[in-house]
Amino acid sequence: MAELSVYSRQGCHLCEELIEILLPIVRGRCDVRVVDIDADSELQERYNLRVPVLAAGDIEICEGHLDTARLYAFLRSLEPVD
Repeated sequence: MAELSVYSRQGCHLCEELIEILLPIVRGRCDVRVVDIDADSELQERYNLRVPVLAAGDIEICEGHLDTARLYAFLRSLEPVD
């Protein structure tokens, strides 16, 4: 199962909103890991004003808000090709 990471910070209402919308869409398709960027200085420097950022490994799917079109395109890329 693929894993998505949500780079976020505590108290970020945009982060909470993205996660709330994301979870029902990806349930059963992907694991979701929420990463608090303030716990890691490197992540804080990388994502500071960009949170939330939704990523699959090194691929950034969206930032600031959930881009459902890009998310669904990513999910389609996971489907087996006949």
